[in-house]
Amino acid sequence: MALSLCAYLALLGCAGTDGEAPPTTPSLEELEAAITAEELRTDIAALSSDEMGGRGPGSEGDRMARQYMIEQMQAIGLEPGGPNGSWEQPFEIVGVTSEVPETWTFTGAGGSLALKDFEQFIAGSGVQAEKATVEDAELVYVGYGIVAPEYQWDDFDGVDLSGKMLVVLNNDPDWSDDLFEGTRRLYYGRWSYKYETSAAQGAAGAIIIHTTPSAGYPFQVVQTSWTGEQFQLPAGDEPRNQIEAWVTEDAAKQLFELAGLDYDAQMEAARSADFTPVPMGVRTSLTLDNTVTRKETANVLGVLPGTDPQLSDEYVVYTAHHDHLGNAGEGEDPIYNGALDNASGVAQVLAIARQLKRAPTRRSNLFNFVAAEEQGLLGSEFYARNPTVAPGKMAANLNFDGGNIWGKTRDVTYIGLGKSSLDEVVRAGAARQGREVLPDQFPDKGFFYRSDQFNFAKIGVPAIYLDTGTDFIDREPGWGKQQIDQWTEVHYHQVSDELLDDWNFDGMIDDVALGLYCGITIGNADEMPRWNEGDEFERARLDALATVAE
Repeated sequence: MALSLCAYLALLGCAGTDGEAPPTTPSLEELEAAITAEELRTDIAALSSDEMGGRGPGSEGDRMARQYMIEQMQAIGLEPGGPNGSWEQPFEIVGVTSEVPETWTFTGAGGSLALKDFEQFIAGSGVQAEKATVEDAELVYVGYGIVAPEYQWDDFDGVDLSGKMLVVLNNDPDWSDDLFEGTRRLYYGRWSYKYETSAAQGAAGAIIIHTTPSAGYPFQVVQTSWTGEQFQLPAGDEPRNQIEAWVTEDAAKQLFELAGLDYDAQMEAARSADFTPVPMGVRTSLTLDNTVTRKETANVLGVLPGTDPQLSDEYVVYTAHHDHLGNAGEGEDPIYNGALDNASGVAQVLAIARQLKRAPTRRSNLFNFVAAEEQGLLGSEFYARNPTVAPGKMAANLNFDGGNIWGKTRDVTYIGLGKSSLDEVVRAGAARQGREVLPDQFPDKGFFYRSDQFNFAKIGVPAIYLDTGTDFIDREPGWGKQQIDQWTEVHYHQVSDELLDDWNFDGMIDDVALGLYCGITIGNADEMPRWNEGDEFERARLDALATVAE
């Protein structure tokens, strides 16, 4: 549906005093038409080139990528958005590279079991020290490892788990809409939550049982993502595990067999709120020798000031992470180029910035290219702890992580649909394109908690995270889901995530145009977006607004 002239002028907030548009103001359609495959491909090609070395945090490729983004924002005409008039918000990261034994031995009444590194388990250090050690710790199965009072759910049941090695399921209970929102994964189902809660119990460590359905990705993603140098923000006084590990489901079944426990029966037992921790009678020791380094990376920030004196101290915040997995240093192709993940997201945000510069909004716009997302959303976490804009002054966050490389769709996926007043904004923008807005097409994978909008939501900022639709024009039903599943299976966090000649940018252009529409709408609205009543992030929003009102 096309906007009327009056509606468009109201949208841009730049009508003249006589109600006529200034002659230099481009129409919304002109802004959209200026988004091209060529500019998207150019930015993606530069950021995912071998010269960037996979953009590992703290690497030379990381520095080169940051400089590229600064140069692009300078060319657009943005202002520096970092501290003290700089383009960057630097922060320290701690790199831990663990030397893992070839086997990990477990002993029980029925004998012993030796699991093979990389093939059956992946182990890393939870501490930033030269050694991470678990000595003769008993394994305790804790089901989902969730404490959720709102669902009357506590898998720990007051049991003292100090010094234990916890064995925990991935995901959260998903068999009833009355529990944990059914198949829609919450933060309770994230691997990071499992490690956090085990540490809070005083455990020595945690072992997550991997399955492809429960993780949302195959074990090869664990192998590439949790090996080599692992980065964290500098440790504080929070509780920490010594060892944080994953095991394959086949390996987990062997552990339960060693314990004399029926694996399937224990999986079923975890499905009850009455579950209590199960001592497995299996003990283990493991020591990791760690190389600990300290490096610096940075979020890269640019600002486009708003046009309204009353609203220009409020911001629409666009984010895309600029990092990837770096260089494995071995093999014929050791570079994790990260073309789709997430050079494409950076390219989309730059494309929006180029058009907003031509039609600034009443509110200011902050373009925040965050670092170290692949290491656990570290850049956005650091920014959320040290914001350059008060959370109560952030109108919304629009996050771009990945993109559509398969063509035009009749739909668009909105991760977080149903959580905030932003629903109506996204639906209006999609309607202009003749597209339907659908909720997360893969709700069991927990995408809302797997990208940078999560850290903005935690400080109360309503968020839009658009993802590829699945109903592709001129394709048979199911084709889109097949392409996305195949890409995840074969290319996600692999060296094969590279820019290819056959990428179709038509759908990505539509998504950029939709993001531009949403940003303009939010940037010119009289009121800021809000979380829906009762949403998990509503309280944080109310607290943030109250703080700036004081």
